[in-house]
Amino acid sequence: MKIIRNRLLPLGQRHSAINLFGILFVKPGAHISDQLLRHETIHSRQMRELLYVPFYIIYVAEWLWHLARLRGDGYRAYLAISFEREAYLNQNDTEYLKSRRRFAPLRRHDS
Repeated sequence: MKIIRNRLLPLGQRHSAINLFGILFVKPGAHISDQLLRHETIHSRQMRELLYVPFYIIYVAEWLWHLARLRGDGYRAYLAISFEREAYLNQNDTEYLKSRRRFAPLRRHDS
């Protein structure tokens, strides 16, 4: 994964990195942990299997849905996105991507 340190992305103070089309944009001085790399690598896999643009359409649509459902709580809406739930749930598992099923966050009962 290509990593670009910059002052512009990600926006805001809550996050130190954002993955856009498989490129990781990181704030200067932010620590890039193995956990963060695994989290973002999971997102890269999600993007690739959905051919990038549909990933972003679904991501934003889910965020808007959860934002309305959670009465404007943007951070909780972000955490409720299926792609984020998968990434957070598995970011500590060094073997996860070896056994991950395709389209895992879109499955209702991923077993």
